[in-house]
Amino acid sequence: MLTTGGAGTNLHGNVDVVAAHVQNLIMETRKRDVLEGVELNRGHILGQPFIREAQWAEAWEEALDPKTERPRQRVLIVVAPRSFGATTFALHLLAEHTDSQTALVKLDADWSAPSKGRLPLERAHAFQLDLKDATSDRLSSDFLNSLSHYAEDLAACRSYLVLTVARELWEDHHLTTRNGLHVVYLNEPPDAQRVVEAHLHANGHAQLVTDLRSFERARSCLRGLDAVAAVRAAGAIVMAWQEYTRRRQVHVPLLTSRSARQDAEAGFEEYVTAALSDWRDQLDQLFGETTATHDERNPSLTLEDRCLLLALAVRQSALMPHVADTARSLQQALAPTGTGKTSGLSPAPTVFAGRGLRRRIHDVGATVDSHDTVLFDRPAYGRAILEYVWDNYEVMREPILAWLAHAADGADTADPTVDALAALTLRHGTADYLNVLGIIAHSDRPELLSAVLGTAVQDEHVGRLAWAALYRWAGSKEYAPAVISTCRRVLHDPSASPSIAKMAMVRLRRIAHTTDDPGTRRDVRDAFEELTRQPSGTDRLVTEVRNWQQSKRSGKSGSLAFLALMSVNYEGMPWLMSAAAPEIDVQQALQDLLSDPTTAAEIIPCLTAWVRTCAADPASYTRLRDQLTPPLRGHNMFQAGMDLMQAFADVSTAQGVNVAKDFYQHLVDPRLHTVFSLKEDPA
Repeated sequence: MLTTGGAGTNLHGNVDVVAAHVQNLIMETRKRDVLEGVELNRGHILGQPFIREAQWAEAWEEALDPKTERPRQRVLIVVAPRSFGATTFALHLLAEHTDSQTALVKLDADWSAPSKGRLPLERAHAFQLDLKDATSDRLSSDFLNSLSHYAEDLAACRSYLVLTVARELWEDHHLTTRNGLHVVYLNEPPDAQRVVEAHLHANGHAQLVTDLRSFERARSCLRGLDAVAAVRAAGAIVMAWQEYTRRRQVHVPLLTSRSARQDAEAGFEEYVTAALSDWRDQLDQLFGETTATHDERNPSLTLEDRCLLLALAVRQSALMPHVADTARSLQQALAPTGTGKTSGLSPAPTVFAGRGLRRRIHDVGATVDSHDTVLFDRPAYGRAILEYVWDNYEVMREPILAWLAHAADGADTADPTVDALAALTLRHGTADYLNVLGIIAHSDRPELLSAVLGTAVQDEHVGRLAWAALYRWAGSKEYAPAVISTCRRVLHDPSASPSIAKMAMVRLRRIAHTTDDPGTRRDVRDAFEELTRQPSGTDRLVTEVRNWQQSKRSGKSGSLAFLALMSVNYEGMPWLMSAAAPEIDVQQALQDLLSDPTTAAEIIPCLTAWVRTCAADPASYTRLRDQLTPPLRGHNMFQAGMDLMQAFADVSTAQGVNVAKDFYQHLVDPRLHTVFSLKEDPA
């Protein structure tokens, strides 16, 4: 890496450095595959809610050099338990205590193990990197030793690195002898109520802060929460306010149930307390020892009523037949294997002899209006029910995932069923239940699996684990549709960072390299063609083609990228043949694809489309023909040329010249016309 401080001349060959002066000269061989990240806006970080008090204030001061007010060392390591907010701590530290000209970059650790060679090195950059994956982020002494040398390089570039390390990955390393590194510990999270209030203020809900301070029971629910849970609590309070507002808009006298009227008239404090509560005491009673029939003296629910309550927790307000069907499907899923489709469901006489469905719905806390619609607009309570069952009945986890996957109406992340699936699979911060859901849904519901994975890859705590699962699945034909769908979601998202987009491209590339299925290859090509509709997408595809042509290691994905780029037009010409074409060897790519019978079948329709695009303009057609004929004269290109001309048989130029015959005249030596004739009818 060479950084100059004045005007210089970049020469090729065996030359000396020519410059006014050289500030930094780092003699090092750097790998091309360094970690990527997204550059953050300093002002945006500083404008985000941040609480620095008590032990956090002490750690903050310890991290800084008291004389310079800059980080004490070029490499700072922040060790904290998960969900304490260490990433927020690190980013605010860098935003407040680095030069305003320093770029702030959050890196993505897309690696199998920490490696100094994968760390980027740029002038005036402050990098932040989370290390929280027990499989791929565990620190070794060799890596820590190498960080001392990396710190020297950072100092030469006036740059910094802050690593935030989950406490269980920090195996009591001794850093006193390692130069350039400094470690601080976050031993407690920030005060939960202060975090909640800061987030409410930042999102324009100052009045809710005033209300919260007067709600003693609600504030007691915040005690002991870590930073991540506190941020979620702030969102729950806002959701409770929205729920309360909707309820107040209901014309209370129209509610037929006395409990429903009382619920609608309840004060906002009850809603906030309910949103922050885990409802454990009440749910402990509802999920006690089950009884065969409902008993007013025993609040514990029967099995049928438990299934009904879970259906309400997922569906919330919905038509009563839909709720009933969802509840029955869960009860059926719990039936012993091999006992028949109706096993576990009460026969009609037994059902008719018991409580009616409306009464059962009322008993579990919902109502039914005159239009057969169940009213259960209690999302916070519903989420608490699902989490209670998930946490307390481990044996229910796989059946619940299968039931939700079956019950989902579609693959929209706004669907409450999809939302519930994502929340439960990510609940424990591991990929274990993503793998379970993959087994359940990959064949029948790949789009649903993709919707959940689309949420998972964006999750701060599970994202990298989800990407790792996608990489494994990319090598499997059965999982390929779900992986492709997930990557398409990510690449279609304009807010996706470059590093996230790169990980999606890597997985699509892996599918292209491992699949022998024409349909799967076509799906990858479709994903690439979608990328051509955005400037950053064409850049990624051009890079894919360049890698193919330079390294010869990415042939299958590079060829698909080239085929996708063939669909792009520019001022009436195929983009790859226009004056604005990117710097790739188009003629070599055409020859490579046409010389292989498999890819020739893919590219000939694209070339036919090119000719049709230009046929009406004599100048464009002539230019295109003259650019296509050289690769068609290459080695082993005869059959491809003949197949291509047959494909052109029904295309004519503006002057009425048959394109197939025109190419035939330019490609086939006149002396061979009698030997290799062009068929008039390609059929």
